[in-house]
Amino acid sequence: MTAPDIKISPITGPELIENLPALAALRIAVFREYPYLYDGDSKYEMRYLRTYSESPDSIIVLATDGDQVIGASTAVPMRHAPEEAREPFDGFGIDPDRVFYLGESVLYPQYRGRGIGSRFFEERERHAERIGGFDYYAFCAVERAQDDPRRPIDYRSLHAFWQRRGYDREPQLYTCFNWREIGEAQESSKPMVFWLKPVGANAASPAPESAD
Repeated sequence: MTAPDIKISPITGPELIENLPALAALRIAVFREYPYLYDGDSKYEMRYLRTYSESPDSIIVLATDGDQVIGASTAVPMRHAPEEAREPFDGFGIDPDRVFYLGESVLYPQYRGRGIGSRFFEERERHAERIGGFDYYAFCAVERAQDDPRRPIDYRSLHAFWQRRGYDREPQLYTCFNWREIGEAQESSKPMVFWLKPVGANAASPAPESAD
């Protein structure tokens, strides 16, 4: 259950556009952590977040503690998603127009473990159901080697959490996104694998200890 002092707000339309700068700041801060190691800049953020400002059916789910934005999650119909996300579905036998794309979830570390991650999924899936016409929810996650020397000793993969939410990893459904990693002089290609969940499928019961 989400902590009572945290407010979760699904945002669409003009208000969504107003909150894109807060989302950009969160992405730059949180994605510096492993496994994304993102060395963010405003130019990349403006290019990437244009996806959500241009789609009438996109959503941002904001988590706030008082006046402070402490987390956010995004989603958009796959037909409006970046080409890197849409293209792999054509060769996988799934019509991308029938897929609702879950972009990212970013949350400051001190707020994790309070059920906010689960709420992010619930609100985005609920939004897709209101729109209608989708067969799958989908998101993609970066692939890192198990022996990556940058992997923190206390790092916990989110795979078990995603599986509890009803998502399955599809290793044959993959793509690449470009971003500049910490230590890189310029952007490079990063492998991403998709996770899918049929619309209407229920999430499994959460374990006592969750990563959300």
